Amino acid sequence: MTPAAILRLRLENQGLARASFQKPEDVVAWFGAVQAQDFLGSLWALGLRMRSATESLVESAESRRAIIRTWPMRGTLHFVAAADVRWMIKLLAPRVIARNAARLKKEVNVDASVVGRARDVVARALEGGKRLERGALYEVLEARRIRTGNSRGLHILLRLALDGTICLAGRIGKQHTFAMLEEWIPQSRHLAREEALVELARRYFASHGPATTRDFAWWAGITAKHAQEAVDGAQPSLRHDVVDGTRYWWNEPPRSLRRKIVAAKAEPRVRLLPAFDEYTVAYENRLMLSSDLKQRSKMGLLNPVVLVDGRVVGSWKRAIVKRSVSIETSLWRPLNRAERAALQEEANRFAAFLGLGVKLHA
Repeated sequence: MTPAAILRLRLENQGLARASFQKPEDVVAWFGAVQAQDFLGSLWALGLRMRSATESLVESAESRRAIIRTWPMRGTLHFVAAADVRWMIKLLAPRVIARNAARLKKEVNVDASVVGRARDVVARALEGGKRLERGALYEVLEARRIRTGNSRGLHILLRLALDGTICLAGRIGKQHTFAMLEEWIPQSRHLAREEALVELARRYFASHGPATTRDFAWWAGITAKHAQEAVDGAQPSLRHDVVDGTRYWWNEPPRSLRRKIVAAKAEPRVRLLPAFDEYTVAYENRLMLSSDLKQRSKMGLLNPVVLVDGRVVGSWKRAIVKRSVSIETSLWRPLNRAERAALQEEANRFAAFLGLGVKLHA
């Protein structure tokens, strides 16, 4: 195993070597959770891993309640499969709540008493299957003398999502709405803590591997002790290798597939990744993604990036102009002819996802 082989295996396991998933919920269930605070970017993160996808088709998975956008880990928005939402929140959210309690009290004067009052107010406003956008919920809270200014309202809603009271429930027009989790998703799996830890590790190393135990702990927002406990429980389905003194874990693919992944590729794989894509965000150590230290420090690897055979070679941005999407790249090195052709193909695929024409400026 070499760093180059690690990246090739990650491309395969992350669904970036070839788009193989049929539905958005298939992608989300495979990953366990997909970071989604950049909403439009997160739709593309799912779409680029599907055999055939449009932006509206991916978004419809949220409105038909197949995937849920909420805060299961690290206090960060993620898509999770509807079947997994309760056990993931129960496993991961309590640590976020505990870590943030003192800061919330000090900075915005939100404590258990305020959360309890807000929960009652929000529950009454949403009960009966109602969906309300954030501003409407702020008005309801303000009417009951629960102040929402200076980001206090956002912290209150986040806290209610972390304890499983509410979740995001799709858009009405362009406005994101909230609903009661118990009404929006009345049924989902419940797992005991030990079983949940092992299941989370299996999902992570299957979809993100090869990766380290520290990568897993960072992604899940759990302690090193609990991460090791999860890896120990999942070991029957994992294998590992040591690279430069660091142990990497992954689910072993079939031998024929492994040979195909590790072998040199005749055609380059170019991908336009959105901001906070799981390929860039889901590892504590991201050094092997780019050898360009200056550019890596300057723009960060969590922005929209251009990927060539698993390594970041630049950034990109989009702009909608009439019925076309304009894609402008900022590359750290020249692309050869095959890479430029693959970049154009990827730009065409992104434009088709949006249902638009494309203008590429590389």
